[in-house]
Amino acid sequence: MSELDIVGPQLAILLAAGAVLVWDALLPTQRKALPYIALAGILGAAIWTSTWVIRGDFQTAFDGTFAIDQYAVFFQYVFAGITAIVVIASIDWVDRVGRRQSEYFALVLTASAGLMFLAGARDLITIFLALELSSIPQYILAGWGKDQRSSEAGMKYLLLGAIASALLLYGMALLYGFAGSTLLTDISAAISEHGADNRSLLVVASVLLIAGFGFKMAVVPFQMWVPDVYQGAPTPVAAFLSVGSKAAAFAVVMRLFFEGLGEQFLSNDWAMIFAVIAAVSMTLGNVFAIVQRDIKRMLGYSSIAQAGNFMIGLAAISILGEQFVQGASGVLLFVAAYAFTNLGAFIAVIGISQRIGSDDIADYAGMWRRAPLLALALAICLISLAGIPPTAGFWAKLYVFNAGIQADLVWLVIIGVLNSVISAYYYLAVVRQMFLGEADEEKRLAVSPTVGVALGVATVGVIVFGIIPTPLVDAAREAAAIFAVS
Repeated sequence: MSELDIVGPQLAILLAAGAVLVWDALLPTQRKALPYIALAGILGAAIWTSTWVIRGDFQTAFDGTFAIDQYAVFFQYVFAGITAIVVIASIDWVDRVGRRQSEYFALVLTASAGLMFLAGARDLITIFLALELSSIPQYILAGWGKDQRSSEAGMKYLLLGAIASALLLYGMALLYGFAGSTLLTDISAAISEHGADNRSLLVVASVLLIAGFGFKMAVVPFQMWVPDVYQGAPTPVAAFLSVGSKAAAFAVVMRLFFEGLGEQFLSNDWAMIFAVIAAVSMTLGNVFAIVQRDIKRMLGYSSIAQAGNFMIGLAAISILGEQFVQGASGVLLFVAAYAFTNLGAFIAVIGISQRIGSDDIADYAGMWRRAPLLALALAICLISLAGIPPTAGFWAKLYVFNAGIQADLVWLVIIGVLNSVISAYYYLAVVRQMFLGEADEEKRLAVSPTVGVALGVATVGVIVFGIIPTPLVDAAREAAAIFAVS
């Protein structure tokens, strides 16, 4: 029972997913309650996680394959918050679509449970099972729309995801063949003892793992699915994919590489791979984002560039000691800030695009006069994505860039700063369109209460953590501290 207690938050969410399906089967005329059942499950997961924080009794379970520690707790809160905001933002859309409502919420909850399992997984088999538990529902959700574009998005996501899973399994197989175990602690011990004599094999395994997880992180050259899937998937699903899937990928990559493959002679190799990927992702993502006319495609390419910012922190973490913790905490801070910011941007797009029937940036002209709250919230989130103070995105970029400088990756930080300037151009172009553009009509747009609540939570998070970043910084540093003693 103690081991079940450790996975209690995940079980609470999975039970809520089952309850949603049962409720719809027994009371099909009472579907208004479905999102609130889902939210109850998420709240239960957050409360269950809080009991571990209060007790401070962090431990491992299932023969060391799963851990509940400060790192896992940090991400469980992040994933619970992401899922809750997405569920709230989806209520109006699901009611309007009027079909398969219970299945939609059940899939979102199941994917969220998989993301939570990923944060605590310390074994290759556990990592892969958790990854598939989160991925398969997302493949289905990407094709949830009834139109051809949505079906195409789901198919592309599925096929490319299958290729990424195959590459990941090849890398895991090489590690298992080398260490004779799937536990990250055993792999680390084997590398310490025999790794120097098998460096080529370990580098190949690292490259395959980076390729597999690179798909989820949406970094170059594994980003080809992002703009099409973000454009074709329903906007609430695109919001979930843009933050949930990416955050989970970085969570598991940090634990896998720094607990299992953290030996200095090996980390120097994959740190340089991360640095090159970061530079290319930031540059190509921003360059292609500039020419986009569809706002969801623009946010898709923007997410590729933002993933490059994440990678600066990953490259910096190869340095041990205090700088190691600083780099790790910078990545975690970026994850949390990005979650608030990108969710807010996508939810604002939900509120605007569904009312005007278009995702074209040109149609956002004059939005300040038609929907002032939506325009203001979207502007704040875009400013945060650009890294302009006083927003959470500013502190996130500052900490990641500082970690890069401390790790002597000055060249990479310079590229990051230059790309931030480029990104500010197309982010602020949307803001200019909303506030200074001339609208074709002046009819005010009504904002759904649920969209307003979800957008309000995300936007307040962007502003509050931009003005008072200390609580988020402290939480990120405490979560990252486990790597300094692992």
